[in-house]
Amino acid sequence: MAQKATMFGPGSTDERVLAEIGSRLARVRLERNRTQQQLAEEAGVSRSTIKRLEAGESTQLANLIRVLRALGLLANLELLVPEPEVRPLGALEQQRAGRRRATGDRSASGGDDKPGWTWGDER
Repeated sequence: MAQKATMFGPGSTDERVLAEIGSRLARVRLERNRTQQQLAEEAGVSRSTIKRLEAGESTQLANLIRVLRALGLLANLELLVPEPEVRPLGALEQQRAGRRRATGDRSASGGDDKPGWTWGDER
């Protein structure tokens, strides 16, 4: 059985991904019976920003976040960039990574029988 090609796979172009995101945003907006102007006002962006997003044109990431928030979709960003999983061994390694070397005793005697360092001009 052939695998279904994903819209956001490694072979997708930037243009294709932007167009798909824009199309999905437009469908969600229409399902919620909002005009572009209404969504723009709720999101705090211009209507032309909504038009650009829905047309698959590039826009600032902050504008996308505002629109997702206005549509109640902001929590879905968790799926976009999930928090990295911490493996149990990885957590142990991070705990142990605190100190890797001992500095030794820094007192004047240094813990050995050698005299302390001098400039050499003391008599």
